[in-house]
Amino acid sequence: MKKFHWLKQISNDGTKLKRRLSLGEYKRAVSWSKYLVSSGAEIKGEEEEEWSADMSQLLIGNKFASGRHSRIYRGVYKQRDVAIKLVSQPEEDGDLAVLLEKQFTSEVALLFRLCHPNIITFVGACKKPPVFCIITEYLAGGSLRKYLHQQEPNSLPLNLVLKLALDIAHGMLYLHSQGILHRDLKSENLLLGEDMCVKVADFGISCLESQCGSAKGFTGTYRWMAPEMIKEKHHTRKVDVYSFGIVLWELLTALTPFDNMTPEQAAFAVCQKNARPPLPSTCPVAFRRLINRCWSSNPNRRPHFEEIVDILENFAASLEQDPEFLLSYTPSGDHTLLRWLPKCIAVKN
Repeated sequence: MKKFHWLKQISNDGTKLKRRLSLGEYKRAVSWSKYLVSSGAEIKGEEEEEWSADMSQLLIGNKFASGRHSRIYRGVYKQRDVAIKLVSQPEEDGDLAVLLEKQFTSEVALLFRLCHPNIITFVGACKKPPVFCIITEYLAGGSLRKYLHQQEPNSLPLNLVLKLALDIAHGMLYLHSQGILHRDLKSENLLLGEDMCVKVADFGISCLESQCGSAKGFTGTYRWMAPEMIKEKHHTRKVDVYSFGIVLWELLTALTPFDNMTPEQAAFAVCQKNARPPLPSTCPVAFRRLINRCWSSNPNRRPHFEEIVDILENFAASLEQDPEFLLSYTPSGDHTLLRWLPKCIAVKN
């Protein structure tokens, strides 16, 4: 197997092999890793045989991201580059511990059934309270948010914006076709492969649409969250369409939505003042119309991802014929009606 200088394999006594750690590093490492170490056998529970990982085959490397209750490491699993998400249950908060276990179980169940080029690939998982582990493919490009923050504002070429938007839309169309709501679609949860292929990731608070119910007690990300979710009302797959509108705005601007507000202020502005991030004057009309539809305050006015993919693919086809298409495009009438009219006429005849 090829060697990686950043790997730190964990031995059975909780220590790391490659270099000597400071006392603080050792305590932090052991607190997260000791629950994952086995005697070499495959770790399985009664109902986990299909997705359980053989932890003796897992090499844990450097941490490259962290959340409120999770840490993400780079690693190798059976000679494959992977990302390792560790979720730790807090001992002092029983309710939160139960919630995190429920989210882990749900995320693994959803990831296990998904297979699409624009959805992160699931590799395996380990459930050994109080630390849970989810292993997915590793994408070298990092998050879309990180990439955008390395760009100058309003600088992404429109053909690249279109390509990235199509990748995201294809992934979300597939997700919705499986009856799944992501509920936390944002640039941070969109990952880039080396070929700039975007993959939707992080299904920690996703759910089956038939089981989502209301948003009471929901913990999403306000800057990207649809107003009906902020208000803790019943929600449908259209909440993901709203978030996609915000992400499309990010692609065009390379900025953070509502960056002059706290998340709570942004939530208030969206719900009480119908505020949205300002579109730059240079934003092409084609994208402006689509974004405004996606983040409409009325969920029924937002398009489904099937229509979004159709619109973006039409843009891509037109752009191939005319490189200036997005800059010169001017809407004329109801394009949705015109697109379906020939089909209706054909059926009638």
